Amino acid sequence: MIRRKISAAPSVRRLPSYLHVIKQVDTEGSEYISGTVIAGELNLEPIQVRKDLAITGIIGKPKKGYPAKALITAIEHFLGWDEIQDAILVGVGNLGSALMGYPELRSHGLRMVAAFDINPEKIGNPVHGVPVYSVDGMGSTIQDLAVKLALLTVPNTEAQRSADILVGAGITAIWNFTKVKLKVPDEVIVEKEDISSGYAILRVMQQTKKNEKNHGAP
Repeated sequence: MIRRKISAAPSVRRLPSYLHVIKQVDTEGSEYISGTVIAGELNLEPIQVRKDLAITGIIGKPKKGYPAKALITAIEHFLGWDEIQDAILVGVGNLGSALMGYPELRSHGLRMVAAFDINPEKIGNPVHGVPVYSVDGMGSTIQDLAVKLALLTVPNTEAQRSADILVGAGITAIWNFTKVKLKVPDEVIVEKEDISSGYAILRVMQQTKKNEKNHGAP
């Protein structure tokens, strides 16, 4: 599958939201969906939606829009969600455990095959059907599994050390849920997931709405 340049990242982040809208329309029996409809559901500009969808390679039909089923297939293929992707997780705490059982990840083809932790009470006890191993020997276990993707949910103090082990074991992509900016070789992809940033945006929007309401009150 051909990947576009990193500059397409904002568009890629919007595609899952588009997919949700398109699947809903498809469920309701509509054969086609327009960029305008998608834009209206998500408070976006239609031209932005059309530009975003263009990276998947699909082309809409004038006055009809996009064939819903074909568009779903195109987006899922572009995102790689139509293939099974094995992954391991390091750090079976509250967040790690939640991610291991999150059904959306499974429905998008991400299959957890192993998890690692330092807590002896967790080692040997599967979480959501995923075996939990000791971090001791993690590198060799990862090599045996031939996995290339890792989710990192360890404490910040353990982030870089864990990343070093992962890279040494052949991991080429890390989904980083810690606050640490990891130092890895150029060939290793790191996606930092900052939950606090999302919450910060939500709170600012709440405060803005509140201020607007108070400012407009008689």
